[in-house]
Amino acid sequence: MAPEHTGPPNPLTQLTEAQLRRRTSIKWNWYEPDVLPAWVAEMDVPVAEPVVAALTDALALGDTGYPTGTGYAEALAGFAAARWGWTVEPERTAIVPDVMLGLVELLKLVTGPGDTVVISPPVYPPIRQFSENIGRRVTTAPLDGGGRLDPAALDRAFAAATAGGARAAYVLCSPHNPTGTVHTAAELATLAALADEHGVRVVSDEIHAPLVLPGAVFVPYLAVPGTERGFAVHSASKGWHLSGAKAGLAVAGAEAAAELARLPEEVAHGRSHLGVISHTAALRDGGPWLDALLAGLAQNRDLLAGLLGDLLPEVRWRPQQGGYLAWLDCRQLGLGDDPAAVFLDRGRLAVNPGATFGEEGAGHVRLNTATPPELLTEAVRRMATAARARA
Repeated sequence: MAPEHTGPPNPLTQLTEAQLRRRTSIKWNWYEPDVLPAWVAEMDVPVAEPVVAALTDALALGDTGYPTGTGYAEALAGFAAARWGWTVEPERTAIVPDVMLGLVELLKLVTGPGDTVVISPPVYPPIRQFSENIGRRVTTAPLDGGGRLDPAALDRAFAAATAGGARAAYVLCSPHNPTGTVHTAAELATLAALADEHGVRVVSDEIHAPLVLPGAVFVPYLAVPGTERGFAVHSASKGWHLSGAKAGLAVAGAEAAAELARLPEEVAHGRSHLGVISHTAALRDGGPWLDALLAGLAQNRDLLAGLLGDLLPEVRWRPQQGGYLAWLDCRQLGLGDDPAAVFLDRGRLAVNPGATFGEEGAGHVRLNTATPPELLTEAVRRMATAARARA
């Protein structure tokens, strides 16, 4: 007889659509009420009990001032050691307002206006947008046909970016958004070697790191030999549905700590004390809830495979290894470069247009699978209805 399950229930089965539509954040409020949202990276889950308790205690105490201390770094260190076998030294960390703003500040440390930032599209659009907004020139080393890092493309891009002794940086998205690719240790070692050869500084966005699904293993970039001059930015926001509780943690490689220490004072003014409290609680005490979520996300991944096979067999999809974002190749549906517009117009379903992730994303969409199974089923049904409808 199987032992009775005593852990937290699947967070993806706890809320109804009616409850979700009471939320005031962007996912459920950007579109008209008849649109089913399956786009932005918000999860349709309740907040983990340890986080609720930590925030409730803080509010009861009036603990709503400015953040300080090393609790967040120590919580990440404990989580990283237990989950990834990676040692995080708290003295080589800095709390930042969130991952993207932390990434921008790190790019400012290692590059200047007019220098090049290399990215690997299709990739999270704000990486390009934020880099260009601080005066960096963005160039690309696209993923290969299998959705993985392409060493030859990286080598060419790094050589061009550093020609004549120019400074350059590479922003790694790990796990990769939108493909859900989890980079292997060998792939990261190749990246590190190329970066060292060309003098390119690597900044790794690891916001989805807690969400690696069964069958894959997350390797922190800074855990790979040869990454001593690199940086990574971590956060509990994606793993525990805490995007509205702003906080992130920048981590420096052993030879980059002095540069991290030069982060300007004003960077510290954007971080949220309640954000730090919630992220610390999640990393320290939210492991069982996360495990229940990962099991639910794996079930939804299997559900999506079956739904696509039954309703949209023309759609090509490489099941994500990490995260809850499915990158769907809809080109065989004959809906043009922007199938998301068709799904919205004919199916009243909101997904992310693939072209926003780079020209490589034309004909693709990004679908958020962190939702109750019945809503994921309805999302694919709406896609199929839209694809079969005549304009």
